[in-house]
This record gives sequence, structure tokens and C-alpha cells, in this order.
Amino acid sequence: MTVNRLNAYHIMWLFVLFDLPVTTKKERKLASDFRKNLIKDGFVMMQFSVYIRHCASYESLTVHKKRVKSLMPHSGKVSMIAVTDKQYGDMETVFGKSAKKEVKAPVQLEFF
Repeated sequence: MTVNRLNAYHIMWLFVLFDLPVTTKKERKLASDFRKNLIKDGFVMMQFSVYIRHCASYESLTVHKKRVKSLMPHSGKVSMIAVTDKQYGDMETVFGKSAKKEVKAPVQLEFF
């Protein structure tokens, strides 16, 4: 009897990175539909054009990779990267200082 225990090395994360053309109205619609379909399939946006999804097993990962391939528009580029939960947990995110916009004081109106 084989016992499959869930651990950080069996649970997977699927990253989908894409660069789709958006110069025409039709291309923008196809790109938008692709993103919406990724969300319907359980992906969440990590960054612009980078979506991630948790997969409980390698079999689940395979199913979602096939689904992404079937959703892809005819033009553009889509890359997929699978990492273990352990590798995902070791990810380091660094935030730089964001430029703050100078807020101008509103013009004071006076009524006499």
C-alpha cells in the first residue's frame, strides 16, 4: 500500500507568464479573454502578465498546463514554470521606494 503524503515537495505552483499582442481591438479582446479564463481556472495575478495557481499534485499541474495551452490565443508568447511549494516558500520579494506625487493644496475660495 502506497501512502502519498502531502508535503512541500509534492505540492506545486504553476506560474504563467505571457506577452500577448494588444495593438488592435481584436488582439486586446483576445488577451483580455485569456486573462479572464486564467482567473476562471483558479489563477491569481501576481504581477502584470504573471499569474499563479496552486496545484495539490503533479497530476493537477498537468491538467492545468494543458488547459492554459488550450486557452492561449493564436499569437503571442506564453511560458509556464512549475515550482514546488518549498521553492515557492523560498521566494523573496523586494519592494523599492515608490515615487510620491506632490499633492498641491487646493485653492482657497473666499466669499465676502
